[in-house]
Amino acid sequence: MESTVIPVSLPQNAYQILIAPGQLSHLGDRLQSSDCIRGTLGSKMLIVSNPQIWKHYGELLVQTLTQAGFQVDFLLLPAGERYKTLKSLQKIYDAALRHRLERSSTLIALGGGVIGDMTGFAAATWLRGIAVIQVPTSLLAMVDAAIGGKTGVNHPQGKNLIGAFHQPRLVVIDPQTLKTLPAREFRAAMAEVIKYGVIWDAQLFAQLEQCPRLDRYRDLSEAQLAEILQRSCQAKADVVSKDEKEAGLRAILNYGHTIGHAIESLTGYRQFNHGEAVGLGMIAAGQISVALGLWSAQGLERQQQLIQGAGLPTHLPTELDPNAVLELLQTDKKVAGGRVRFVLPTGIGTATLSDQVPPEVIRAVLSHMQA
Repeated sequence: MESTVIPVSLPQNAYQILIAPGQLSHLGDRLQSSDCIRGTLGSKMLIVSNPQIWKHYGELLVQTLTQAGFQVDFLLLPAGERYKTLKSLQKIYDAALRHRLERSSTLIALGGGVIGDMTGFAAATWLRGIAVIQVPTSLLAMVDAAIGGKTGVNHPQGKNLIGAFHQPRLVVIDPQTLKTLPAREFRAAMAEVIKYGVIWDAQLFAQLEQCPRLDRYRDLSEAQLAEILQRSCQAKADVVSKDEKEAGLRAILNYGHTIGHAIESLTGYRQFNHGEAVGLGMIAAGQISVALGLWSAQGLERQQQLIQGAGLPTHLPTELDPNAVLELLQTDKKVAGGRVRFVLPTGIGTATLSDQVPPEVIRAVLSHMQA
């Protein structure tokens, strides 16, 4: 796989996404030599990660940064969505204070989306904002969470209700880290990849349909993985560049997330991981779109086949109360004037926003998914 650089072209916070096998061992040199970042970072760096990721890549990252002349410390936080809380955020602040991070200092997020979101939010708020570099090690974080500057933590009553926009200085994707990614996490990330195909990139969707299997890393060729990473990152970069802070277009990236976040919250972030919940949310949103006459049954079936092919769950637990989902939707960040705004596909590669979804349609779709 060749190295690829994808620019995220923002007026004030432009940066690059670097996709390069083996790049993790050269990050220190990259930070010293990159034209877009050279000379703008202070000497102090704090890496935030979790124990599972750290045992694979922590020593390597510390070594490359130290050799490049940076002063490096690290903090390990527990893995999992249920630890994406203000309590964990406090630990990052405590470490920043302990290591005397300054306004010129940098936080580095080494891990999946949970680590990336928390570290990004800590960077956004420590000393009113310091630099953050995203080094995603999960497929989901590579194609979604690490790009775009959305940061935050969960509130007990809802996902990502506490947060800020804070763009990274650089996103470094080393595909070789996927070799140590648990199989379930790889499958879950495919929901976000399929999402891009549905809402933005019909060619990506068609290419996914040609893959013999989507549920296992080892069954994708190097060329297929490169295409998935590059096209997904490009889709995210395209949308973010047009709408940095979700004033309009960027909202389509929430496809599957509205109901998906409610499912995560109501099941205590234990029964489904983020990608699995998004996959279920995409199925629900697709069915809603068909019920409202906005999408074809054929398009819905093609989406269903890809989600099933990725080994993702397609049914809701019978104990999940549709009325509880409806109630929780009212706390979603995308509610305006009491109306829940849904992303609804209108074709493969296109989607629209609607706040005209009757509650009875949502309830009927959720009940149908429990069958």
